[in-house]
Amino acid sequence: MILRLALSSLLLLTCASKPATPEIDTKELPIKTVKSYWFGGKAEISSYELKQARYGEIHEGQSVLVYVTEPFSPSKLVKSDYSSESDVQVLKLNHTKKFTTGIYPYSIMTSSFLPIENGEHSLKITSSSQEWCGHTYMELQNKEKFEIAIHSYFEGESSLINLKKNLLEDDMWTKIRIKPEDLPTGKLKVIPSFFYLRLKHKETQAYFCDAKITEDKTTSTYEMNYVGLKRKVSITFENEFPYKILGWTESYPDGWAADSPMLTTEASVLNTIQSDYWNKNSVKDSELRKELRLN
Repeated sequence: MILRLALSSLLLLTCASKPATPEIDTKELPIKTVKSYWFGGKAEISSYELKQARYGEIHEGQSVLVYVTEPFSPSKLVKSDYSSESDVQVLKLNHTKKFTTGIYPYSIMTSSFLPIENGEHSLKITSSSQEWCGHTYMELQNKEKFEIAIHSYFEGESSLINLKKNLLEDDMWTKIRIKPEDLPTGKLKVIPSFFYLRLKHKETQAYFCDAKITEDKTTSTYEMNYVGLKRKVSITFENEFPYKILGWTESYPDGWAADSPMLTTEASVLNTIQSDYWNKNSVKDSELRKELRLN
């Protein structure tokens, strides 16, 4: 496995933690290539121009994908402060979106923690949305089943749910970065992204989905088509390591009327940097935001 190459005899430095290092195969890429990219004590940060569908219109904004490796406790379901043999190496993704609807802003974020080795499902996924009406929070814990807690300012929406384990759309963004050739295709049952479930107030469950990969010379596109939801998601990424995500689209009827128009959210990459961002918190470090072209 491509990312597994980098785990051999390596102590991760991200966020000042040192995880355990499992035995791994070292065949596919030069190990120095993988080590220097994912395991050099820095995160990968990519910024995107965002055109977000909301309330039957398209709103301009920005999105950021932050990928970083971390040691994770499978029992406590949190990032480990100290190295332990029971720790699991995860590739964490913090996916943020910020956009304004009329007078008031939205700030939404999903965090997923997918094991690098044999990562079928994330160990945990959390998602929150803040806007002037209020905020919502959703958390999935991967135990014997998926235990999902939803907290919302909307009456009747807060709940505790146990679901049979199915594929998670929020995991596909990280699976692309680990080994895109193993992305699931065909007729599937998938729990849609937490962004979509909360913004559209859809029932949290697995929905039927047709998935496929289309490959061009330098890029590939992973497409998930939820026919029953009238929703289609396409993620475009580079064919070569480290498989950077170049952009995505998401189409569905947007609005609250029965005849709501079909709108398409679009995101296109602005820039990508590697940084130990947790150490970049002084005024002078704000120059890095200019590099990422973030407002």
